[in-house]
Amino acid sequence: MANKDVNYYLNLPYSVQIQHMNDESGQYYYAKVMELDGCHADGRTVEEAYKNLRVVMSDWIDIKLEHGDPIPEPVPEEEYSGKFVVRVPKSLHRQLAQMAAKEGISLNQYVLHKLSK
Repeated sequence: MANKDVNYYLNLPYSVQIQHMNDESGQYYYAKVMELDGCHADGRTVEEAYKNLRVVMSDWIDIKLEHGDPIPEPVPEEEYSGKFVVRVPKSLHRQLAQMAAKEGISLNQYVLHKLSK
């Protein structure tokens, strides 16, 4: 599609994160689009935060288009294999393997459990 307008981008499956916040401003919901740096909003409810985020997204995309700036598109999930390699010190490897053995599970299962917390 050569002519990508605001509606094109608004209809893409962007990753939206909404968090309940309780800070010096009070209690509210904070919403952001993970792929669009600086694209965030808030609201008193989840629904309001999402609605406000959609308005901000539209304005954010419109400004990027006006200036000819690149607009990131969501990365399809099929581009993730679910596998990556991490090098760790031998002492940490030993410690993790011992903890996994103590739990009676594989090192892979133990690390997955710890990472998912």
